[in-house]
Amino acid sequence: MLRFLVLVLCGVPGVRALDNGLAMTPTMGWLHWERFVCNLDCQEEPDSCISEQLFMQMADLMVSDGWKDSGYTYLCIDDCWMAPERDSKGRLQADPQRFPGGIRRLANYVHSKGLKLGIYADVGNKTCEGFPGSFGYYDIDAQTFADWEVDLLKFDGCFCDMEHLVYGYKYMSLALNRTGRSIVYSCEWPFYLWPYYKPNYTEIRQYCNHWRNFADISDSWQSVKSTLDWTSSNQDKIVDFAGPGGWNDPDMLVIGNFGLSWDQQVTQMALWAIMAAPLFMSNDLRHISPQAKALLQDKDVIAIKKDVLGKQGYRLRKEDNVEVWERPLSNLAWAVAMINVLEIGGPRSYSIPVASLGRGVACNPACLITQLLPVKRKVGVYQWTSSLKMRINPTGTVLLRIEETSYL
Repeated sequence: MLRFLVLVLCGVPGVRALDNGLAMTPTMGWLHWERFVCNLDCQEEPDSCISEQLFMQMADLMVSDGWKDSGYTYLCIDDCWMAPERDSKGRLQADPQRFPGGIRRLANYVHSKGLKLGIYADVGNKTCEGFPGSFGYYDIDAQTFADWEVDLLKFDGCFCDMEHLVYGYKYMSLALNRTGRSIVYSCEWPFYLWPYYKPNYTEIRQYCNHWRNFADISDSWQSVKSTLDWTSSNQDKIVDFAGPGGWNDPDMLVIGNFGLSWDQQVTQMALWAIMAAPLFMSNDLRHISPQAKALLQDKDVIAIKKDVLGKQGYRLRKEDNVEVWERPLSNLAWAVAMINVLEIGGPRSYSIPVASLGRGVACNPACLITQLLPVKRKVGVYQWTSSLKMRINPTGTVLLRIEETSYL
């Protein structure tokens, strides 16, 4: 099989592996995994099992409650949608009890709402939850997804040895391209390589629209913090590879669930925008608080996430238990986030010279600073020689937009 893959990958003259023109800004949508995991019990828990009903309800709400208008356009199925076996022709099939209309009918419903449908598969012999994997079936599965009019594929990496994993990810990228359908390709490729060796991000970007680097996120501050810590510790290896068409993916937004305080939800939203991350909510849109909804739909923060310059931000400094992150934006603007990483005490003040922000050019000679989170307010006009002082709650973040006065 490995030799076959090598021959195919090397034997398609003039074909660029990823040529779909998609994800020019980081993708936005809803994904079931963190909130609903692999709940198959539709008898006892009909409102939270992985079923056609769940996704149709979420599609309805994405339109009626303003999510689509805010940019969340992909409704994505994760693991556990499949029947335990392929059909007689070797094709994947949806569980007939939980998805009685099949994936094509669900896709038609989602498209009728002006949304796009994402689906999940695995590069190995089985998915992470033990359903049929795509190893040995890459062409069949790619064509099946295209026939169903799927718009995004999340391709996991369970049950696959390192000898085949990289080739499998490349092969599926080519197979999706050959279908002629535009399908966003979301890879877990680097996450599965990191325990063994440093991934080749030049290669990964050539084949994937976004790629996961770190462990699955969970509904806890420790999980969000671990993701930020990993990203900042490895930023020199990953930041420069992000840009239009390909993005580092720190995993789902868990805003609106149970594990994060309000300040921690603000931190996740702000930092995912700084990191130019795909924004895939995993929550229950039927039961989300107005406060969480307003945060997730914040137009100013989403504008940072979608900024056309397409540069990922990075951690500028860490001192006195405050982290400062910044991201260059179009029109010489910058986004700056200040996180108080302490989990004890109350709000604390932090001062920083404005000359140190935006690589020293953002406020030279002067700039307008606007606070976007946790509440929007005009901070004021600052000179290059000024010092900026902010007050930050424990595990909370202040998100700022800095604009040169000449552009105002």
